[in-house]
Amino acid sequence: MKEQQANEPVQQNTEETATTVEINNPIEENAENKEVIEEQITSEADSIQNTIDELKKEINHFKDQNLRLVAEFDNYRKRTAREMEELRQTATKSLIQSLIGILDDSERAEKTIQTANDIEALKTGINLILSKLRSTLESKGLKAMNTQIGDDFDLELQEAITEIPAATPELSGKIVDVIEKGYYLNEVLIRHAKVVVGK
Repeated sequence: MKEQQANEPVQQNTEETATTVEINNPIEENAENKEVIEEQITSEADSIQNTIDELKKEINHFKDQNLRLVAEFDNYRKRTAREMEELRQTATKSLIQSLIGILDDSERAEKTIQTANDIEALKTGINLILSKLRSTLESKGLKAMNTQIGDDFDLELQEAITEIPAATPELSGKIVDVIEKGYYLNEVLIRHAKVVVGK
């Protein structure tokens, strides 16, 4: 009995010691931790590399898209410039063609003036030419500004050539003479009226 009791604690101590050694073996723990850490690092590195590859693909896609947009815009700009030039030439051609007839009439009137004796016939001819010129230009969008003596001077529409003393106090700051008409082309002001203003 005493021998058994004596042996039992020894056995217990041996088991406890073995357990302690098993748990606290730092070399094995470090080796396991190292492997786990290496696996984590490798996994994270692969994940980062995959992300980098995806971002590179996106960058290349956007670069390609940007190059296409730049090329398309350049083509659009060139095409628009070409169309504008063609439109300008067509508009100029159309205007010139419509004015050629008036030029012909003016040249005929010039020849007639040198030999004509009938002043009334000349006046009628010149009035017809002017009327034809006005209607042709109006058909192209030209419109005369309606500026009259006695109107208020408007700096946005008129250009004051000079100021003169007004004949009456009511004409002070108003238009007292129109030297040149102002004109609109398709409702856009293309020439200010030149006027004399009373002071």
